[in-house]
Amino acid sequence: MSVVYLNGQFMPASEAKISPMDRGFLFGDGIYEVIPSYGGRCVGFAAHIKRLQQGLAALDIRCALTEPDWRELVQQLMMQNGAGNLGIYLHVSRGTDTKRAHAYPKDIPPTIFAYCFEIAEEPDANMDTAPRYKVITATDLRWQRCHIKSTALLGNVMHHQQAAALGLNECILFDEQEFLTEGSSTNVFIVKNAVVITPPLSHKVLPGVTRQLLLSILRQHSTLKVEERAVSKKEVLAADEVWLTSSSKEVAAVIEVDGQTIGNAKPGTVWLQAQQLFGQYKYNY
Repeated sequence: MSVVYLNGQFMPASEAKISPMDRGFLFGDGIYEVIPSYGGRCVGFAAHIKRLQQGLAALDIRCALTEPDWRELVQQLMMQNGAGNLGIYLHVSRGTDTKRAHAYPKDIPPTIFAYCFEIAEEPDANMDTAPRYKVITATDLRWQRCHIKSTALLGNVMHHQQAAALGLNECILFDEQEFLTEGSSTNVFIVKNAVVITPPLSHKVLPGVTRQLLLSILRQHSTLKVEERAVSKKEVLAADEVWLTSSSKEVAAVIEVDGQTIGNAKPGTVWLQAQQLFGQYKYNY
């Protein structure tokens, strides 16, 4: 998009510059968020900013912006970029030091960057036209602090590339005991006998905002049974339905895992109910 935000100023994207000594560039030393918006309405804004602030606190990055400050920043950025269907990328790195050193430097201001990019229209809860995802599985080789939404994403990128190289959509990850963690860029749900199941939060799982909203919506607005518990690889392969959740995908139906068909190779009836409810209530949180 044409206008970005960098360190207190809105400017054309072509004019935005950071130092090569920025620790976000040198170390991936920073936190980011991606917030979807449709017609100027953000999905899960407060939850995204809360996670951003928690990540900054975990890395001891001092950022003075409060939730109202972020809201004003985002509203201005969307307005200057047309306020259509936009993803808003927020990025806070530790900042620029005079030297490259592993230890956290003291008393440097963080680098705060934000920009918008166009996204598709809101996902439609339609079993005939919904995207159908095909995925592979792999042993999770990333670091042990996946609950922090760090900009250091190389482990996730490498797992995602395993799927992309095969022309597939996602790589679902399992720990060394073959229990489900998450996808390379998604959280994962399964459905068995009309029970919706997803792994509990831990250092192995990003606390996805879409995951959080979906769990709240299903518990408050449906009669579906919902469980947060360990999920084995055997259970995933035997599931009636498998879903991926993320800010860009909302609730996405998986029809194939490691070449094995899930259900009848179509989005399932529980998925339809979940996506309909998510679309109805997602702006309430």
